[in-house]
Amino acid sequence: MNLYPLKFNPILKDKIWGGNKLGIVLDKPIGESQTCGESWEVSGVEGNISVVSNGLLKGKSLVELIEEYKGELIGNKVYETFGNKFPLLIKFIDANDDLSIQVHPDDELGMKRHNSFGKTEMWYVVDAEDSASLISGFNKPTSKEEYLEVFEVGNLTDILNREDVINDDVFYLPAGRVHTIGKGLLIAEIQQTSDITYRIYDFDRVDADGNRRELHVEEAVDAIDYNFYKEYKTLYDKSAKEVEIGKSAYFVTNRLVLNEIEQRDYSDIDSCIILMCLEGEGGINFGEESLSYKLGDSILIPHVINTISITPETTSKLLEVRIP
Repeated sequence: MNLYPLKFNPILKDKIWGGNKLGIVLDKPIGESQTCGESWEVSGVEGNISVVSNGLLKGKSLVELIEEYKGELIGNKVYETFGNKFPLLIKFIDANDDLSIQVHPDDELGMKRHNSFGKTEMWYVVDAEDSASLISGFNKPTSKEEYLEVFEVGNLTDILNREDVINDDVFYLPAGRVHTIGKGLLIAEIQQTSDITYRIYDFDRVDADGNRRELHVEEAVDAIDYNFYKEYKTLYDKSAKEVEIGKSAYFVTNRLVLNEIEQRDYSDIDSCIILMCLEGEGGINFGEESLSYKLGDSILIPHVINTISITPETTSKLLEVRIP
């Protein structure tokens, strides 16, 4: 069977900090939930494997497709490196309240402790309420000893870097960076395939049963990057029709803003492509066939499809993600 651009059923996650924007804004099937925090769009995480929702391969899992099509689906180099494990997790996040202050291990620590990849990620702000903010890194040079002292007396946020956020802001978060998404943010997230989070502080919240969520204070100490960086926000030309907004050893992300038909040539790229629609609607044409897209859609373009054309019906803003 010939491969074609694939959509997947969203994997929805209720969270103590979640809301209803994934349903209201992105048209995800959250039902009556008022605490839906995440929609996993393309996932190879064990126990949360994406399932195709369109075309003749509907009902097939992402892992089944990789096993069958190998490099034709994800790219030859990608398959040689990762085998049947898809290396990226693509999601939307609705923060109706602040997430916990947290950190993720790098590949070395993740493999040592959990037999897992680490978790480097990036955020694209789809929608920000007035006065929304987030935390990324430290606001001054910090040592492990100073961090522990401040943490012990309950003043951790005093040394963390809080950033005011508006629509279309981008943040790159390498493993080891302390961070949290703030209240009022709807975010597109691209990350390594990992669900390992070390929760450092959770604002003393309790769940519906009165229980506090588990913290991972000791585990986090060895995972944290204590360095200070002058710039945590990714600076880019927001007026550009096409611009690279994220580049790492794990993923490369471009932002496309389209008002007319756009031809995309992927023949020199040894990877599948994932398109996330952040605004607008239209169609993706490949060969003699086409597939519609709308706000909130995430579409995997198999490696074997070298060229597509994107026909926007309304101004369309897309993230274009590949594996290096």
